[in-house]
Amino acid sequence: MKAPRIACLAACLLAAACSPAGNTWLPGSRDAAAQDQIMLVRKEPPSFGFRRLAIQAVAYPDLQVFVSQKGLPNFLAETGTGNRRYFILYYLAAREAFACRTQPESRRAVEFAGPYPITDREFRLLDAFRRDLGRR
Repeated sequence: MKAPRIACLAACLLAAACSPAGNTWLPGSRDAAAQDQIMLVRKEPPSFGFRRLAIQAVAYPDLQVFVSQKGLPNFLAETGTGNRRYFILYYLAAREAFACRTQPESRRAVEFAGPYPITDREFRLLDAFRRDLGRR
């Protein structure tokens, strides 16, 4: 009985993470709204995740090169601690994800790891949100 509760909680958190963030015009609020979130990356109409990825790609040229070569991910997870930023780029069609972290000694360099397989459960959850949000 615990598994359905956990799945429901994860679904609620992901739904909140993919919904529009308010007050993103305030200084630093975009960073706060993106912290510890999984965000849909959709170019048209532009999602919050797409805008975050565009901002981070300008800040971190290595990320921009990676995305220009690999293509836009379906989802972006973003978090940070201290002087490091962490990103996970989810590519649902390939069922893979890439982990990225900024280098503290170079504020513009990014280290990449992966691809990592996306589990069936992760895929179903992310794909359901992508489809649901695509209808909006």
